[in-house]
Amino acid sequence: MFSALITLLSLFSPAEGGGPSPWWLYYPGLEAWKFVNLLIFVLLLVYILRRPLSEAFKARREGIRRDLMRAQEERNAALAKLEEVEARLARLDEEVTGIREQSAREAADERERIRQATEAEIEKLREQSRREIESAGKAARQQLREFAAEQSVRLAEEIIRRDMQPEDDARLINLEIEELGGARR
Repeated sequence: MFSALITLLSLFSPAEGGGPSPWWLYYPGLEAWKFVNLLIFVLLLVYILRRPLSEAFKARREGIRRDLMRAQEERNAALAKLEEVEARLARLDEEVTGIREQSAREAADERERIRQATEAEIEKLREQSRREIESAGKAARQQLREFAAEQSVRLAEEIIRRDMQPEDDARLINLEIEELGGARR
């Protein structure tokens, strides 16, 4: 390091023997001591900061490596999830077809169940209607019999009143009395 410094200083020193002066001496503000001072400052700065900068760069490199590894893991996880989603999308058509077929089967089963329930309900209603008709027929026949009996009795009374003479009435009473008297014996 010192040899490089001495070499640098010899480059900036004036020429010996009164020869022409080097070119840098013709430019104002270009003194050699400023460059030497700058060089010493830079070398000291590099020497002092070498270890902390090295550790900082090393820590930064490790942080970047960890971030890259985490990003790679996240990328792999995202790719796996993407593959899973694509596989589900590929199976989606099959699932939709399966669901449609199942729905069609269930609808056919439901139609058949409803048809059977409707037929059973219709049969119940027919049986109930038949019983009600029979019951109404029996009631109507009973009413007709009662009406016919009432009409028969009424007509018989009319005929008897119309055709019955007082002597017929006396004869019937005597006949009735004889029957009652015969029953006592």
